[in-house]
Amino acid sequence: MRKRLAVLVAAAMCLVLVAFLVPLAILLRSVTADRAVTAATAKAQSLTSLVATADAVTLRPAVDQLNTSCDNQGSAPGRGLRHPEPPKECGGHPVTVFLPDGTVLGAPTPRTPGVALAAAQGSSLTVEDAGGREILVAVQGLPRGTAVVRAFVDHAELTRGLGAAWLVLAGLGVVLLGLGVFVADRLARSIVRPVHELAAVSRRLAEGDLDARARPGGPGEVRSVAAALNLLAARIRDLVRQEREAVADISHRLRTPLTVLRLDAESLRDPAEAERITAHAESLERQVTALIDQARARDSAPGSCDAVVVVRARAEFWSVLAQDQDRAVTVSLDDGPLPVAVGEPELAACLDALLGNVFAHTPEGTAYAIRLTATAGGARLEVADEGPGFDFDDVSRGASGAGSTGLGLDIARQTARASGGEFSVTRGPGARIVLDLGKPLGMP
Repeated sequence: MRKRLAVLVAAAMCLVLVAFLVPLAILLRSVTADRAVTAATAKAQSLTSLVATADAVTLRPAVDQLNTSCDNQGSAPGRGLRHPEPPKECGGHPVTVFLPDGTVLGAPTPRTPGVALAAAQGSSLTVEDAGGREILVAVQGLPRGTAVVRAFVDHAELTRGLGAAWLVLAGLGVVLLGLGVFVADRLARSIVRPVHELAAVSRRLAEGDLDARARPGGPGEVRSVAAALNLLAARIRDLVRQEREAVADISHRLRTPLTVLRLDAESLRDPAEAERITAHAESLERQVTALIDQARARDSAPGSCDAVVVVRARAEFWSVLAQDQDRAVTVSLDDGPLPVAVGEPELAACLDALLGNVFAHTPEGTAYAIRLTATAGGARLEVADEGPGFDFDDVSRGASGAGSTGLGLDIARQTARASGGEFSVTRGPGARIVLDLGKPLGMP
């Protein structure tokens, strides 16, 4: 945007400068030429009175001296001939006198058509020539006809000093253009800087920094956007806080039925059964506690854990239920430690959700497998079963074909993405869910 504004101003200024400097350059050329022509005309007219009264013998020295002196212009013919200063080369305005009897005095030059026309009409003319301009002054009243005084101005004299003037104009145009672009860049910077700050604040909000706020600055429209973004950030913070409080409140409400469940388990007559149910209740209570801590945590760094330890513990936990349902279980774990950028409660809840789906949506006796392998980016966790599978359209919508809400897959997806990894479901016999978990920050 900054470059575009600078280019736009530069283009507009170029048009303005061209519209201003080109006519001015033409005017300078016209003024320079008119000045040279005026000087040559004055030079020729200074001889008219002498031509009208003197003979050729008297006139010749005056014309020769006029061609070599630049100080006679505008002076009386008699006084100009006796100028005390030494003659100086005039150059550029050679004067020639064509008398009616054919005598030519001064600078030698052939009789041109312009001279003949001026003599015939008895009027003064200015004629363009291949090498410059002819200034022709007719002198009437002579016994034998009309004499013509010719002063010639060449192209060098017509354009004397014009190149330097044009260079000054061009330099002035470049300076004005540079100044205009500089001012436009400063103005564009004052507009673009607040926009970049808005983008930076938006990125911070997207990364989870809900305290990020934009500083109002720049034009009124940009300040309005900054104010709206601040209101949006405040609203997002309030919504997140309300959601966390709601989740924490729901989790707290679960504590009462969990306590009742534990008391009922302790009252069972079979000690083994009571111990098993009590262990399940305690596991569920730990998950609820972890959910409360996670819901109330703010701006905390992502957790980490040893995936091998967590996966082995959850696989052993579910293996008891798998034996009761005659399910074949395959557990394949790489050697640890295998650190991943997921907290232990989150990874355990993720694996519990996936294995819970297996037990809830496949018939008893269906085998499943758990594989944990090391990768260059962290670790890969796979949970596969030999059940009937599910509809991929339902998966994309966060629902399952068995009537559940599909939160198990959603938890797994969020866990993978929170670690910087990916989540995928492979089509085929049964279901195969793959989580690529990233490494903790700072690990090679």
